[in-house]
Amino acid sequence: MPEPVRVVFDTNVLLSLFVFADSRFAPLRGEVVSGHWVALTSPPCLAEYQRVLGYPLFELSAEQQAAAYAAYLELVQIIDGPPRSEIVLPKCQDKDDQKFLELARDGQAHWLVTADKLLLKLRRGRRLDHLFRVFTPDEALQKVGAGETAPAAPLSC
Repeated sequence: MPEPVRVVFDTNVLLSLFVFADSRFAPLRGEVVSGHWVALTSPPCLAEYQRVLGYPLFELSAEQQAAAYAAYLELVQIIDGPPRSEIVLPKCQDKDDQKFLELARDGQAHWLVTADKLLLKLRRGRRLDHLFRVFTPDEALQKVGAGETAPAAPLSC
């Protein structure tokens, strides 16, 4: 069996996967459930997800928030501790998004799946390709449809 794809989902993608059950991105969650992908998170990323679940905009009850958080926590691998690499990452213009880059680096992710324009902007010049690829949810869906797996050679950080 091929190595699972190690993937980081940003908070907006998590909302699509764990709050809005009818999301067209549900197959991404299916890849994690099936074990084809390993979802990675960190304490700062978990804290942001939990905080965003409580936004009044989503009108989620405390029980719904807890269920969405628990569903994700059940499937995710937590990367904690000091950085696992000395590799310096480019700075994201939104400092709140830097944690996703750091998690992808430190968790030796293959992919970072995001809809965030500032994170996607960092794809220019392919500055991150030696560490991990940055995909939109739509691009990640295409990978599911194509049955794409993790790179053959492990990434070295």
